[in-house]
Amino acid sequence: MPDRRQPDSPTDDNPFAAPPEGRPDQPWQPRSGGGGDNGDGDDRKDSDGGRGPARWDPTDPIQRRARYALLAGMWGFFFGIFGIPSVGLLLGALALYWGISALRGKPAPATAEGASAAPTGLDALGPAARPQRTAAVSGLVTASLAILLAFSSYALQLAYKDFYVCRDDALTKSAELQCNSLLPDNLVGDVLKVRQ
Repeated sequence: MPDRRQPDSPTDDNPFAAPPEGRPDQPWQPRSGGGGDNGDGDDRKDSDGGRGPARWDPTDPIQRRARYALLAGMWGFFFGIFGIPSVGLLLGALALYWGISALRGKPAPATAEGASAAPTGLDALGPAARPQRTAAVSGLVTASLAILLAFSSYALQLAYKDFYVCRDDALTKSAELQCNSLLPDNLVGDVLKVRQ
């Protein structure tokens, strides 16, 4: 294997090499050109010349509320399905609040007379607002489902209060089975009745 020639010319493009004598240190800068990207790294420009899609900014309250709406609505729905309607109702109400406030945003105060206010909330993100808007709308949908499940659970408990009281007061399994006579002969009665 032939020896590899080591370049000793000042045109060597080693980013880790010390600068030549007499030249001051320069701050690091990314290389330009070459490769598949346009040298801007993550700061790629989209077709209209603006910045590309923005990442999630946890310091932006509008984006935070959109994410909170999705998470709270999802967990509220799960709590409603698993039979804990009070927590589902609370999380659903919070998700509704966060989702609506994320979609509406608050208008920025005008800085000068006659000047139009800059867009705020999700509109300020431009095309990058699509994932946040999707999260807020999904949070609203799941929050509505969570609230619907909680209210239907409370409505069943009110409509068939005698059955629930009988079932809770029963001391034996046979006494609990006798409470099934308080239920109607329909699908709701079949779902709620005590099994053997």
